[in-house]
Amino acid sequence: MKKHLAILLFVLLALGLCVPPALAQASGTVKGTCKDAQGNPIADGIVVWTNSDNGQKYTLKTNKKGEFFSLGLTPGSYLVTLYKNADEMKAGKEMDHVKGFKVNLDENTLDFDVKKEMESAAKGQGLSPEQLKQMQEQQAKAAKETTTVKSLNEKLNAAKAAADAGDFDTAIASLNEATQVDATRDLLWFKLGDYYRLSATKQTDPAEKQKRLASAVEDYQKAIDLKKAAANDKDPNAGKNLAAYYNNLAEAYAKSNKVDDAVKTYELAGQADPASAAQYYFNEGAVLTNAGKVDDALAAFNKVIAADPNRADAYYWKGVNMIGKATLQGDKMVAPPGTAESFQKYLELQPTGTYADAAKQMLASIGSSVETNYGKKKAAKK
Repeated sequence: MKKHLAILLFVLLALGLCVPPALAQASGTVKGTCKDAQGNPIADGIVVWTNSDNGQKYTLKTNKKGEFFSLGLTPGSYLVTLYKNADEMKAGKEMDHVKGFKVNLDENTLDFDVKKEMESAAKGQGLSPEQLKQMQEQQAKAAKETTTVKSLNEKLNAAKAAADAGDFDTAIASLNEATQVDATRDLLWFKLGDYYRLSATKQTDPAEKQKRLASAVEDYQKAIDLKKAAANDKDPNAGKNLAAYYNNLAEAYAKSNKVDDAVKTYELAGQADPASAAQYYFNEGAVLTNAGKVDDALAAFNKVIAADPNRADAYYWKGVNMIGKATLQGDKMVAPPGTAESFQKYLELQPTGTYADAAKQMLASIGSSVETNYGKKKAAKK
């Protein structure tokens, strides 16, 4: 009886040692550490393992130490791609990759060290240690710039959304935070000036209104100084952008009742962007008209017409200022020479324009009729 039991136990043990191939381990383990160009661990990095045989992908994320680990990868040849983070992966911006990495049934280790890869590449290219250092510094600077720009754009977008909703205080707060991140960006100061200027008109307290306009002037000036310091002859829009800064600064001066400063600044805008000078001179003329400086306003509108002879509203407002110089002779209004022609030219260019009815009334007030052939030579009588 004991003999049979021993034989039975031996058979069971033998069966236990004969494991069928289907139950054997059929996957591998991968692990590794990822470091960037400065030798620092890449936290929250993405390592994508793509099986070259069947296209199957495994996406792994690194921990704070830059480490990744995974079980269950099918053995085979893999393309392994490293990304700094999930956003970079979506944008297709890889940091490094390895082709043809073999995953076996046992443990497989693959480390990424971008710094060492750069050093190896530099040796192959014959770069000196100093040249390599400069290259690494440039790449680090570029990476920092990318991060900074992303952060600033987020604040700019948040500020715009708040301003569009009429919440200028939130917009101002967002851009003040942005200037603390990087005070060298002229666009930040320009937009901050805009929001101070636009919010000023909503203030019921005169002192607060002037305070915000003063802040707008200060911020616009900072934007102008930075823009001029970074002037690039190769930038085709440099003059146009600078002129826009001057234009908004001039408007802030005008709203602060600093007419002379506004006029000087509109002149600078016209000089910075001659192609758009007519618009800046027109703004200058409008400010002077509102200030009751008739002769100066006429000079401004004449500059508009010289820059753009087809600018209809310049003729209308020139006529309005000339009406302001009219005198009464008995019960008849006598306007300076050229007044009627200004209104007639407006009607010729804009017969149904915004000021068409007003122009006709002005003509009637000085005893002139409507003509639409201003500036045209009359046909010679036969």
